[in-house]
Amino acid sequence: MDYAEARAKLIVKLNAEVTDQRVLEAMAKVPRERFIPLEIRASAYEDMPLSIGHGQTISQPFIVALMTQALELKENDKVLEVGTGSGYQAAILSLLAGKVISVERVNELARQARWTLHELGYRNVWVYQEKEELGWTPKAPYDVIIVTAAAPKVPASLLKQLKEKGRLVIPVGSYYEQQLYKITRLKGKDVTEVLCGCRFVPLIGEEAWRE
Repeated sequence: MDYAEARAKLIVKLNAEVTDQRVLEAMAKVPRERFIPLEIRASAYEDMPLSIGHGQTISQPFIVALMTQALELKENDKVLEVGTGSGYQAAILSLLAGKVISVERVNELARQARWTLHELGYRNVWVYQEKEELGWTPKAPYDVIIVTAAAPKVPASLLKQLKEKGRLVIPVGSYYEQQLYKITRLKGKDVTEVLCGCRFVPLIGEEAWRE
């Protein structure tokens, strides 16, 4: 299969709905097939989520593009990603921001993502095994936080890790259906914008869902 050709076709499709060309250029550079299991790589550039094991998924490319665009990333931004998964989203973030701190609660996924990102040369991404508290306070505060799993409410602990004028993008709702929120911290107030409906795997931990 010609993955490069398939990737190019996907970018053309996303271009109809995604306006930030920097995001599309980053996605055009990242080999999505390297972040999914070998047996389903033929589906790497279909616009759909795919299983990566351990009850987790790699998000639909359109949702990846939409969330990344909403972050309004600057080249010197420090980003926190909650839910590394396969590492695909972190790879895209690394091309648009200065530093990416990514946390994953499933040890095997964290290990595999760390290896894949290193092998592909993404040197400004650090993957950590998530602790009980959501996020990663040792490196806080962050310019941007992206959460790739669904929470029943916006976690206060993540808002505390966000800088003034920082942006948080997170799916919020029930266990099965959510709304994608963009929250901006402005003078101590949190301004919320609803981007679209979505469906994500549940966020596990304090201020989230129980396992």
